[in-house]
Amino acid sequence: MSHFSQIKTQIRHLTSLQAALSDLGIDWKSGPQEVRGYQGKTLTAEVAIAQENGYDIGFSFNGQEYELVADLQFWQQNCSVERFLSQVTQRYAYHTVVSETTKQGFQVAEQQNNRDGSIRLVLQRWSA
Repeated sequence: MSHFSQIKTQIRHLTSLQAALSDLGIDWKSGPQEVRGYQGKTLTAEVAIAQENGYDIGFSFNGQEYELVADLQFWQQNCSVERFLSQVTQRYAYHTVVSETTKQGFQVAEQQNNRDGSIRLVLQRWSA
């Protein structure tokens, strides 16, 4: 029996996910990659993050979104799963907003990183 947990997210854009992981200083590999779990079991993911203990974390596309896949018993990050996903989701949202608004002709005019961890963006678009 597999010990992999699959945690749903709202992450739908692979490039924004990859940019978010890079922002957080996480060393990731683009897939398809095998994510290693308990007793040598593997699962294929589009993004894989190796851990020092030999068990991996990954993001696997389920047809609608990228789920976090990992054997949570062997979680070896410097924060909890919830905090990890929160950090990834915030950076993902930032990259998605910037990417999508750039396509519409906007650019970031101002960015403010608040003490509470939130980010305030001011976007502008020049019209002719």
